[in-house]
Amino acid sequence: MSNQVDDAEILEKFQNEKTRNEAFNLLLKKYQQKIYWHIRRMVINHDDADDLVQDVFVKVWKSLLGFRSDAQLYTWMYRIATNECITFLNRKKLKNNVPLDDVAFELSETLADSSYFDGDKAQMKLQKALLTLPEKQKLVFNMKYYDEMKYEEMSEVLGTSVGALKSSFHLAVKKIEAFLLAED
Repeated sequence: MSNQVDDAEILEKFQNEKTRNEAFNLLLKKYQQKIYWHIRRMVINHDDADDLVQDVFVKVWKSLLGFRSDAQLYTWMYRIATNECITFLNRKKLKNNVPLDDVAFELSETLADSSYFDGDKAQMKLQKALLTLPEKQKLVFNMKYYDEMKYEEMSEVLGTSVGALKSSFHLAVKKIEAFLLAED
C-alpha cells in the first residue's frame, strides 16, 4: 500500500477492530517522520525526540477513536506533538531548576555534539539563533520555515489568531537576523 494513503481511509480502518493495527501502521508510515522532525527541532536531542515521538503516538492511539474530523488529522497530531514538546521543555526547566536561558545553552551544547548538524555551519548558526527565541516564536518559525505550514493551519494547532502568528514570525525573523549578524 502506498505511503500516501488518504486520512479518511486511515480513520475508517481505525474504526474497525480488525483493521485497527493496519490503520495505525499506515498512520505511522505517513506521519512519524514529520512528527519526529517537528519535535527534534524543538528539543534538539535525538533520544529525547525519539521518546517524545513514542509518547505522541501512544496518545494518538488512545485518542484516535474519539477523533472528530473537525480538524485535519495531521494538524491534530501536530498539536499533540507541540504540547508534548512544551511540557517536556518546561519539565526540563523545572527539574534542573534553571532559567530557560540555561536550558537554551544546554540545548546549544547538545547541538554542537550532534552528528546531525555536523559540517553545516549555516544550519548550526540557525539552530543556535532559534534557541535564543521565546518558545512561541521558535514554534511559529519552525512551523512556517521548516514545515511550510500556512498561518491558518498554525492557528488551528496553536489556538492563536493569524495576525498574532504573523507578528510572532516577523519578530522571530528579526531576532534571528540580529543573532546571525552578531555572530559574523
